[in-house]
Amino acid sequence: MLRRFCFTLLMSVAMAAADKPTTPQLIEMARHHARGIEEALRASLGDEKLKKGTAFASEGPDFVFAFESEARPALYIDDRAAQPMIRAGKTNLWYQTAKLATGTVHGCYYMVDGKRTGGSTDVPAYGPDSYPKPGARQGTLSEKIVHTSKIYDGMQSNYWIYIPPGYDAGAPAALMVWQDGQNLIARDGPSRTLTVVDNLIAQKKIPVMIQVFIEPGAIGEKKMRSIEYDTVSDRYARFLHDEILADVQAKYNVRKDAYSRAIAGISSGGICAFNVAWQQNDQFSRVLSHVGSFTSIQWHHDQADPRENILGGNDYPFLIRKEPKHNIRVWLQDGSEDLENEHGSWPLQNIQMTNSLKLREYDFHLSWGGGSHNAAHGNAELPEELAWLWRDYDPAKTEQIYTMDPAEKTKPMFRVKIYNR
Repeated sequence: MLRRFCFTLLMSVAMAAADKPTTPQLIEMARHHARGIEEALRASLGDEKLKKGTAFASEGPDFVFAFESEARPALYIDDRAAQPMIRAGKTNLWYQTAKLATGTVHGCYYMVDGKRTGGSTDVPAYGPDSYPKPGARQGTLSEKIVHTSKIYDGMQSNYWIYIPPGYDAGAPAALMVWQDGQNLIARDGPSRTLTVVDNLIAQKKIPVMIQVFIEPGAIGEKKMRSIEYDTVSDRYARFLHDEILADVQAKYNVRKDAYSRAIAGISSGGICAFNVAWQQNDQFSRVLSHVGSFTSIQWHHDQADPRENILGGNDYPFLIRKEPKHNIRVWLQDGSEDLENEHGSWPLQNIQMTNSLKLREYDFHLSWGGGSHNAAHGNAELPEELAWLWRDYDPAKTEQIYTMDPAEKTKPMFRVKIYNR
């Protein structure tokens, strides 16, 4: 009882000194039902999310959920009833804490007067490798570099280079390229990419490697993202090789063997990553795709002039099945609530990709969840993804023939079933 009283007193003093507590402080306040919890929840989570039922905060496995409702809401996490919600004083604000499995994404919603409301299918739970660790040195991010392309006729692109801890100009470093890189360079952002890289290098789970973060380009007012990313051709691969990476290699000692290079992206950036490795397998052999858009976004068919026919991402499952096998290792991530529109179904296309890779005995992994077209799942499992992509890496080698995990060979193809009708 004394401990509870002391904690409440301390947190009240802390709240008087600072209106917005840290996330661990907020979670501890909620656990102990500390005085000032309503003000703390509103300051931290925001009234808009509290009213929508999308408000939560987390630190590792520890979560606090909050919802403003006249009637008592019932919280469900991963379709299971959580502990009863607690009223914040005499207000209409309700809250509850929970512990969730890390390294993945969760779904939540509320039931109020028998009706489902609020919630999200994209609640990431970060594991320990997504947070800064004592002793893990940090690398250095360059200033923004502006590049004008010849391959894309004057397109201007921004990119950043991350020099990892332990980089030695006398020893060539491995390389990883990220599409939509402008969203990944904030150390405290939702992707946690820089922190994950630092931690895994410190643990020797991935090699010392330079990261290149590329933002989609533009020609004047014309945004080039889909043309760059969704077009199934070697143009973007040449842009990377001949222009961006040529500049990077002029400044830093980077390995040139495909064995030591990976490429990653989300959505259209996901198909882009696969396309680059497919088009230039001598340059990249490790692929990470989050909710990849393997659909017909840039597909075009002209019966009058077959020369104008353009392949789309929807063709890749069949190219994998019919063309000679490429030496690539692929991690695909998607979720059941991903997109469906005139270009196709993202979830079904990723399952098609997976089954095609399995049929040809590629070294692949499918990470499947209940999320939408969102970065949450990929962000939460990023440490596992990078460790898997770079497993068994040997800097003394320059090549490796990737083979399917023997355990995967005994498993059946992925199947789908209708669940929402």
